[in-house]
Amino acid sequence: MAVPKKKTSPSKRGMRRSHHALTTTNWVEDATSGEPKRRHHIDLKSGTYKGKQVIDPRG
Repeated sequence: MAVPKKKTSPSKRGMRRSHHALTTTNWVEDATSGEPKRRHHIDLKSGTYKGKQVIDPRG
C-alpha cells in the first residue's frame, strides 16, 4: 500500500482544492420578457429557446 513519506502542507492541500469552489450561475435578461433566465436553457415561462417555441408555456 502506498503511504506518503511527508505530511501534505496546507499550501499544497489548498492548491489541490482550488478547483473545488462553487461557481456562480450565469443569469441574463430575457430579450422578450426582460426577466432573468439561465443562458443556454429553455425559458420555462414562455417555452422558448433562441427565439423559437420549443415547449408549451407554463401558466
